[in-house]
Amino acid sequence: MEQALATAVPLAVVPGPLDRLVAMPAGAKMKLGVGLAGLVAVIVAIGLWSSQGDYGVLFANLPDKEGGAVVAQLATMQVPYKFAAGGSAIMIPSDKVNEVRLKLAAAGLPKSSVIGFELMDNAKFGQTQTQERVNLQRALEGELTRTISSIDAVESARVHLALPNQNGFFREQQKPSASVVLMLRGGRTLDRSQLAGIVHLVASSVPELQTKDVSVLDQTGALLTENSDRNVAGLDATQLQYVTQMEQGYTKRIQELLEPVVGRENLRATVTADIDFSQSEATSEQFKPNGNPADATVHSQQINDNGGSAGNVPSGVPGATTNQPPVPATAPINGASAPLQAAQGGTVGANGHREVTTNYEVDRTVRVTRNATGLVRHLNAAVVVNQKVNTDAKGKTTSTPLTQEEMDKLTALVQEAIGFDQTRGDSVKVINAPFKAEAAMKADEVPLWKQQWLLDLLRAGAVPAGLTLVALAVLFGLVRPAVMAALAPPVVEAKEEGLNAVVDDAHELSMDALPELLEAPHMAKKLESARQLAKDNPTAVANIVRDWVNGEEAA
Repeated sequence: MEQALATAVPLAVVPGPLDRLVAMPAGAKMKLGVGLAGLVAVIVAIGLWSSQGDYGVLFANLPDKEGGAVVAQLATMQVPYKFAAGGSAIMIPSDKVNEVRLKLAAAGLPKSSVIGFELMDNAKFGQTQTQERVNLQRALEGELTRTISSIDAVESARVHLALPNQNGFFREQQKPSASVVLMLRGGRTLDRSQLAGIVHLVASSVPELQTKDVSVLDQTGALLTENSDRNVAGLDATQLQYVTQMEQGYTKRIQELLEPVVGRENLRATVTADIDFSQSEATSEQFKPNGNPADATVHSQQINDNGGSAGNVPSGVPGATTNQPPVPATAPINGASAPLQAAQGGTVGANGHREVTTNYEVDRTVRVTRNATGLVRHLNAAVVVNQKVNTDAKGKTTSTPLTQEEMDKLTALVQEAIGFDQTRGDSVKVINAPFKAEAAMKADEVPLWKQQWLLDLLRAGAVPAGLTLVALAVLFGLVRPAVMAALAPPVVEAKEEGLNAVVDDAHELSMDALPELLEAPHMAKKLESARQLAKDNPTAVANIVRDWVNGEEAA
């Protein structure tokens, strides 16, 4: 059977997408228009936001007058800007920060920036001596500020110089002084050597300025320098630093000694040191008698000798011989002495007094004693040791206190670590207590949502993420339903004038050609007859079907 009758399909008119879009209701058209407009606006906003890039700080903490001048210059240069930190910072695109700063500096903005000796380059004609002195002081302050600001730990600095007017008529000239205010970077500090360097830098830059007349303060107003000639009640910064270092040293000794025994996280120790910084000086003088006269030292000796004689008294028979003048004395050549003639017959009478006074040195000892500063009066050590933690086979943990013998051993180790001296009044206390590890972990652990890197990431991605969500909502809520409605399959509408029938090929037939196809009762009778034939004579029906499959005509 070569010909078969296909199922009849009614004829239909297929409209295009544009026709269906025009035929949409007014409400659907409005939703589609609003959705497209919103989607375009979101896309434009994302493009503008991405084209702007990151903003960097141009200037911060400017006075209102200086900030207004900078903003006006930025508007003239057509540079986009915005304010941050409550209006105290002016921000521009990061890639233009350096270029704009150089251009503003060439224009003399901001005027409150640091000015050094270049201030002397624009000296005006007819300046008074007072103006020249003020400009020199400003230039010197600016140069010192630049130098101090170059230190790594210093973010910014400001120097104030008090330079008195030197006049030859003053009997006592006033000495200059200086004050330095430092703005330190976050988390940075200055040690004693750096502070001493800043003080000597300022003192060396100003004539007749002493280091004791230089004061250095930080951004909190705390005085960082202490004058050595001033009596300060209590301990100064150096002494406090010495005490802290000593306490930390003793604590480190205890931890390094006990951690291998009890574990790193099972020990807490602290040491308090009482240091004597008082200074005293004593002078003593001791006298001792001379024990051995032979070793005595003569200090002074005085001899008083008083003596006298009656001379030669004449004697013998008076006469011419006795009245003769004495013969001149002559000394013999050979050194022999001749008897004196005047002593003939005479007698000699004499009397005398001799007094000797001797003063001896006395042993004397002079001793000058200066007590050393920084001596330890006494030490107090407190140590807490965690209990033993045991874990059974099931994973359950239990804590067991240390025995008294173990506590005594730990106490002895601590005493040896700090150099325990009972006569000095030292005290050591070691206790055993269970540690709460959960509380310690919670104290040290920072929640994820509070970590800085996550906050920076959310802050940077908040704008694009929000715009993306808005775009998705507009796309799936307004645009997609309208587009799906416009692209839906066409609805087939039957024509009244004809039918489509397929017999070996597709061609349109009129209603009169196949009137039986439209007659449902006639077709139903044929179907019923075919079913009855299949029941009554299945062999014949099978042969007919076989012939159809083989392409032969049914017998």
